[in-house]
Amino acid sequence: MSEPLSRTPLHALHVELGARLVPFAGWEMPVQYSGIIEEHLAVRKAAGLFDVSHMGEARVRGRDAARFLDAIMTNEMATIPVGMARYTVMCQPDGGCVDDLIVYRLAETEFLICLNASNAAKDIAWMRAHIGSRQAEVLDECAAWAQLALQGPAAEAILAGLTSVPLAPIRRFGFAVGTVAGAAGCLISRTGYTGSPGFELYLPAASATAVARALLAAGKPHGLVPAGLGARDSLRLEAGYPLYGHEISEKISPIQAGLGWTVKFAKPEFVGREALRRQAEGGPSATVVRFSLEDRRIARQGATVFDGETPVGEVLSGTQSPVLGKPIGTALVAAGHAASAALAVDIRGHRLPLRVAAGPFVK
Repeated sequence: MSEPLSRTPLHALHVELGARLVPFAGWEMPVQYSGIIEEHLAVRKAAGLFDVSHMGEARVRGRDAARFLDAIMTNEMATIPVGMARYTVMCQPDGGCVDDLIVYRLAETEFLICLNASNAAKDIAWMRAHIGSRQAEVLDECAAWAQLALQGPAAEAILAGLTSVPLAPIRRFGFAVGTVAGAAGCLISRTGYTGSPGFELYLPAASATAVARALLAAGKPHGLVPAGLGARDSLRLEAGYPLYGHEISEKISPIQAGLGWTVKFAKPEFVGREALRRQAEGGPSATVVRFSLEDRRIARQGATVFDGETPVGEVLSGTQSPVLGKPIGTALVAAGHAASAALAVDIRGHRLPLRVAAGPFVK
């Protein structure tokens, strides 16, 4: 018998709003409300509100917290200013990804880390196993927090009416702590996973429903809609953001995924450094590419990519881009073939040419 699905604190609200709920990473989550395309375009033109409370949180604190995180993360952790966050990857010794994370520096010796839902327990165990003799501790705070993502060009105007925290001074990947819609102790971060401006709010779990209702009410005149995981996936693909288990995984390294900018070889040591250095210097065996199709058919995960008659890779993600009006996706392609003009994907026996994109589809 399979394990019962976990539910976020907003489950009853999703049901009330008519969400279509589906299993995702062990959670029962809303995939859509009014429709994926409508929700997607609302985020691009106005605003969408996502429940991302399935994501995990860990607090790392102690005298050696920064030094400890530098030893297990690819990016530099000790140089994060207090009040700022940084995207990073945690790797295995062979360079494969344990997870990709956002690390928030709360104080000189204290950090809050956002973990992918499917990896939260694994990540916390991995971190604890690597503390060694350092003066640091890893606290599991997954149950304490809820997360809401308020994304879109109207996000700041909506949020400003519900908090006394000045939002304009919060830079990209900056954050502040304050009260939102009467809920104290909220972390307001100018981060996101959609390619549109906005905020991610970390809330005490007990306050999630009240804050979500307040945001939906305040946002209605601005065109805010509740949005599900379907739109979140098409938005992140347009913006070129990776999803764990697709563009990065235990078998796909940050070098292969185009995330080499997160790997700071100037650090004397971190888990996976030597394997990643070899990939960076010698070139990886395969690389992740973004593509579009001039066809209505979508290339789904696992579809084979060909260079002429030679199979050279497989699709990692695929969806319809509401902004472009055509299918887009990503694929892992063998070295030496990523720039080929003859790349094609097999969709149920039909070969469709891939148009490889140099960068994100939406900036």
